[in-house]
Amino acid sequence: MASVDLPPPPPSEETPAAVAAAEEDEDLIEIVEEGSGRLDIARYVDHVRDLSAGAIATFEGTTRDHFAGRRVVELRYEAYAAMARRRLGAILREARSLHALRRLAVAHRLGAVPAGEASVFVAASATHRADAMEACRYVIDELKASVPIWKKEVYDDGEVWKENREFLDRHAGDAHGNGSAAAAQTKAGGCCGSKVRVQEA
Repeated sequence: MASVDLPPPPPSEETPAAVAAAEEDEDLIEIVEEGSGRLDIARYVDHVRDLSAGAIATFEGTTRDHFAGRRVVELRYEAYAAMARRRLGAILREARSLHALRRLAVAHRLGAVPAGEASVFVAASATHRADAMEACRYVIDELKASVPIWKKEVYDDGEVWKENREFLDRHAGDAHGNGSAAAAQTKAGGCCGSKVRVQEA
């Protein structure tokens, strides 16, 4: 029986959108609900490991035990979780557009976080260390400036809601987080325009 030579299949060409979607599938985003315990830092670092990455950079934000001469017992975090996840996803996409990255992970804990424990963790892997380190800086700075997560600092003699410096810097000149600064943030791709928390009566 004579053999029939079939033409080779056409080479597969991944579109930029398909590549971007595959990269995003490599990213891990977690909002850890109150009562779930400590952040699993080893799992986040393992998630970003990649054979083609020569560097893994991390940032761990922990509760310090004092502020301005007052003893801090714990921090308490609240969030609009669904919106926070969406904004974190946008931040990771922005980080990828700025740096040559392999994998990313970001996690934030809600509820009470005692002194010495981690409330937020960022990990990035890249071929070169500069991309990984700069991506970590970008993600944590943008998280503090624009993700709807709110922090209460609890002292041994009282408590107070705190605003992040990055948020205040972005909305300088607008004491209420409204108006032109908030509009500029929304136009720039932020999820909610401002990070103002309304204390319910």
